[in-house]
Amino acid sequence: MKHPLLRLVFVTLLATQVGPHMLNAQVKATPPISGVKGKLQAVTSNSLDILSPSGPVRVTIERPLVTYRQTPSDLSHVTPSSFVGVASVKQANGVEVATQIKIFPAELRGAGEGSRMMDPTPGAMTHSRMTNGSVSRPMMSHSRMTNGTVQKGRGTTLVVHYQNGSQTISVPPNVPVTQVARGKVTLMPGDTVYAATTKQPNGTLTTNKVFLIAEVATQHTMR
Repeated sequence: MKHPLLRLVFVTLLATQVGPHMLNAQVKATPPISGVKGKLQAVTSNSLDILSPSGPVRVTIERPLVTYRQTPSDLSHVTPSSFVGVASVKQANGVEVATQIKIFPAELRGAGEGSRMMDPTPGAMTHSRMTNGSVSRPMMSHSRMTNGTVQKGRGTTLVVHYQNGSQTISVPPNVPVTQVARGKVTLMPGDTVYAATTKQPNGTLTTNKVFLIAEVATQHTMR
């Protein structure tokens, strides 16, 4: 009887220790989607030329092509397990404060997953980062873009999990929130887009999903 009892105690302790880690692993386990983000240089019926941070990339369009655009939303639609992109600015006290939240649909879950610094807006005194305060005087602040699976923290805090890490972000009550949803768009040179891509055996990239992040300053036709 002695050995079965000891075994039961050992298994119970092991389950107690492993359980929370397994839960965290499940939260972080969203497989990233391969994709190209950047500014459109040229658009044809068959391909997109995108200027990414690493250089120009040609992506062949597969049919049917699904396009996505942003529609207004609010914080009530940011729920635990939502896959989001949160733009944030790091304050002097080290706290990341959200400046924008995008909620992605299930088929784009994993798009751009991770947390990285964003290029500063020309003429601005900030550096942005997309895991994505007011100050009394101009200062250099670090901005981030974080894409990952959300867990609600305490009060007005979100914890965004991604592969191999997480970001804790303070969320102001008036932060802009948008839903990334299917919608017809007219893609034009100058637009900022994200194309979910598949690498073919010959090395070329193809896409059947394109998200219009920001449109060029000319009129788009949307339906």
